[in-house]
Amino acid sequence: MQQESGQSNAPVVDTVLVIGLGLIGGSLAWALRHAGFARTVMGVSRQPATLKTALEMGVVDAVETDFAKAAEQADVIVLCTPLGAYETVFKRLKPHLKTDVILTDAGSVKGSVVKAAKAAFGELPQRLVPGHPIAGSERSGVAAANYKLYRDHAVLLTPHDNGCEAAYNVVSSMWEATGAYVQSLDIEHHDQVLAATSHLPHLIAFSLVDTLAGEPDNREIFEYAAGGFRDFTRIAASDPVMWHDILLQNAGAILTTLDHFSEGLSEFREAIKNRDSDFILKHFGRAKAARDYFSQVLDQRDQNKKRLASASQSITRDEVMAGIESVCRQDKRVKQLTVNPCEKKLVGKIRVPGDKSISHRSIMLGALAEGTTRVSGFLEGEDSLATLKAFQAMGVSIKGPRDGEVVIEGVGLHGLKPSDEPLDLGNSGTSMRLMAGLLAGQRFVSTLIGDESLSKRPMARVAKPLSQMGAAVETQEGGTPPMKVGPNEAGLEAIDYTMPMASAQVKSSLMLAGLYVSGTTWVEEPAPTRDHTERMLRGFGVEVLESEPTAGGFKRVGLEGGQTLKATDIDVPGDISSATFIMVAASIAPQADVMLCHVGINPTRVGVINILKAMGASIVLENERVVGGEPVADIRVRSTQLSGIEIPQDQIPLAIDEFPALFVAAACAQGETVLRGAEELRVKESDRIEAMAQGLLTLGIELSTTPDGIVIQGKGAAGHAEPVFKGGVVESFGDHRIAMSFAIASVRATDTIVVKDSDNVATSFPNFVALANELGMEIS
Repeated sequence: MQQESGQSNAPVVDTVLVIGLGLIGGSLAWALRHAGFARTVMGVSRQPATLKTALEMGVVDAVETDFAKAAEQADVIVLCTPLGAYETVFKRLKPHLKTDVILTDAGSVKGSVVKAAKAAFGELPQRLVPGHPIAGSERSGVAAANYKLYRDHAVLLTPHDNGCEAAYNVVSSMWEATGAYVQSLDIEHHDQVLAATSHLPHLIAFSLVDTLAGEPDNREIFEYAAGGFRDFTRIAASDPVMWHDILLQNAGAILTTLDHFSEGLSEFREAIKNRDSDFILKHFGRAKAARDYFSQVLDQRDQNKKRLASASQSITRDEVMAGIESVCRQDKRVKQLTVNPCEKKLVGKIRVPGDKSISHRSIMLGALAEGTTRVSGFLEGEDSLATLKAFQAMGVSIKGPRDGEVVIEGVGLHGLKPSDEPLDLGNSGTSMRLMAGLLAGQRFVSTLIGDESLSKRPMARVAKPLSQMGAAVETQEGGTPPMKVGPNEAGLEAIDYTMPMASAQVKSSLMLAGLYVSGTTWVEEPAPTRDHTERMLRGFGVEVLESEPTAGGFKRVGLEGGQTLKATDIDVPGDISSATFIMVAASIAPQADVMLCHVGINPTRVGVINILKAMGASIVLENERVVGGEPVADIRVRSTQLSGIEIPQDQIPLAIDEFPALFVAAACAQGETVLRGAEELRVKESDRIEAMAQGLLTLGIELSTTPDGIVIQGKGAAGHAEPVFKGGVVESFGDHRIAMSFAIASVRATDTIVVKDSDNVATSFPNFVALANELGMEIS
C-alpha cells in the first residue's frame, strides 16, 4: 500500500499493542499499520468476533486474547477501553511489562487515567504518557474503524511531572503518523476544557433526546425535526457505556460547567418570560461572535502553517486547536461600519472597557507572581485575550474572563513551561514586545507569531537591547515577526540602556527581562512614557528604582534582578484610549454632556486631555482617586468650539495612541493644527498618519503630511453646529483606532460615512458600537 503524506518511512518501534478495538482503538491500530509506524500492530479484545473482524478488515497484523502474552511483546501499549476498566487493565498488565515499555491511552478524562495508574502501580510510571484524540463518531465498534479518522485532528498529550521526554516523543510521533497534530496540555486544564466542550454537549444531547422521547407527541417531534435538531442530537447516538464512564470519571469538572450552563439557561428562561429583547439579542450576538471567531481561526490554520514553514524549519505546527476552550466575549466583528449623521444631543453616563495596557500587564505579572491574583475590569478584547491565552499555553491556570473577572494562579518567576505551539498574539504588538523580554529569561525557546498586520511591525527595537543582555533573539529580515526568543548558556546580564526613541513597550520589555538577571538593569528614556509597568511591579512587591534625571533631563528607571512577585488584586480602570473617542465626539458635537466613569488618568497617559484642553475643550475631572496604584477619575465632557494649535512636543508620547481621534478634533477646530515629531505613528497597526490623511481628504478636509506629522486645516465655525465632514467611504486599513475615529466624525457630517475593513474594532473596544449608540450616535 502506497504511503501518504505524514506517514512514517520506516518502523519506529517493533510492536504496538492496542487494547480495546472499538472505533477509537481500531482506527488508531489501522492508521498505524497503514503508516508503517510499527513492524507489528497487535490488538487485544475480550470479544473473539471483534478480533476476527479486525483481522479481516486489515485493522491489525495480529490479535491476542491473552493479556500477559500480548504485553510481554509490546514496546508501546495504548489503552482504548472504557475509562472504568483502566485500573483493572493496568493491574493485569503490571507483572508482564517490559522495563522500557511506553504506556499511553486515548481516554477523555486524564485525571481518571492518573488515578487508575497510581492505584495499580503505586506511583505514576515514568514512561506513562496520557493522551486524548479529539476525533470520533457516533458509530462504535471495530466495524466503524477508519484509518483516516485522525487526519487533521488534534491529539492532546498531558504529560505528568515525573514523565520521560523520550516516551513523550515516541507517543507524539505515533499520533503524528496517523495524520493528527499533537499538543500538550496540563491534566487538570484538559479535563476542565473537555467538560465544557465535549462532555457537557453530549450530556445535553442525551438528556434532550430522552426528554423528548417521553413526550406524548414524540413521533411528531422527531418526524418533523429540522436539520439543526438532527445535527445537534446526532451525538446522542454515541456509545452509552463509554459516556456513562466519562461523566462519572470527570464528575467534578462537569458539575462545575453544568452549574454555569444552568445559570445561563435560567437567565434565558427569565428573559423569554419577561420578553427581554435586549438580553436575548446581546447574548445571541455574543455567542455568534465567539463562534465566528473560532471559525476564522480554523480557516487561517493552513495560511499560518505556510508562513511559519518559511520562517523556521523547526516549526511544524502553529495553531492552537480552536474551539476547545469556552470563550464568551463581546466580539463585535464587522466588515464595515455604517455611520449616519448624528441629529441627537449626545448625553449619558457610561463606563468604557478596561485599560488594555493594564489588562496585558495584569496577566503577565500575575502569572509570574507567587499566589493567586484576582483581576476585575479586565478588557475582554482580542489583544488582551491573546496575552491570556499565551500564558495558558505556558502552563498558567487562568480562570475567566467572566464579566471582566479573571483569576490567575501564579507559577512564580521560573514556573512557566514551554508551549508546544508558537504563541499566537494576534494583532497585539504590546503582547509581543513585552513578552519578548519576559521570555528572554526563561530556560526554553519560544516562538511568537501574529496576524498579517503584526507580522509587518518592527520588533528590532526590543530584539537589539535584549540581545545586548545576552538573549538569543531571532526575527525575520527587516526585524519583523515571527520572533524566536530564548536564553543563552551564560544567562542574561544587566545593562544600562538609553532608548533611541521614547517607548513604554521597549522600557517594559527590558524591565521584565531585568527580573531574570544578576544586578540592576537601567533604562533611560528620552521623553516620559507610560509607567504602568513600574506601578504594577510595585503593586506586586517589586522595588523599582528611579535615578536623578541625566544632564539632558532624561529619566532613568532601574530594577534589580531576582526579586519575588507577590500576588495581589487588581482593579483595571477604564481605558483612556477608548474614552478618547467619546471625549472627542462629545467635544465636537453640536450638543453634548457626557460622563465617563472610572477612567484611568495615569500622568503618562493624559496627553489627550491636555491637548484637548489646549484646544479649548470643556473637560472636567471629578471624583479623582487612586485604585490599585493607578489614578482614576470620572470625566465630564461638554461640547464647545475647539481651536487649532501646534501640539506640544512633550505631549506626543503621552497621547501617541490617541492621535487618530485628535485628528478628527483638529478637523472640527477653527484654524490650523500642526503635529511634528510623531514618526512613531507610521509604524503602528497601520501608518496612522497616511491612513487618517486619506480618509480626511475623502471627507473634505484640507491637510498636508510630513514624514513625522501632519498639518490639518480646521473647518470649525463659531456657531459650532455646522457640519464639517461630507459623507463618503473611507478605509481603516484594519486598524481599530482608525475605524473608530472616522465613526465619531459622523457627529459633524452631512451624510453617511462608511468605514471599511473594521473587523479589528473588537481589538480594544468590543462594545464601541453599543456605547456610542447609547449616547445618541447612529452606527450599524
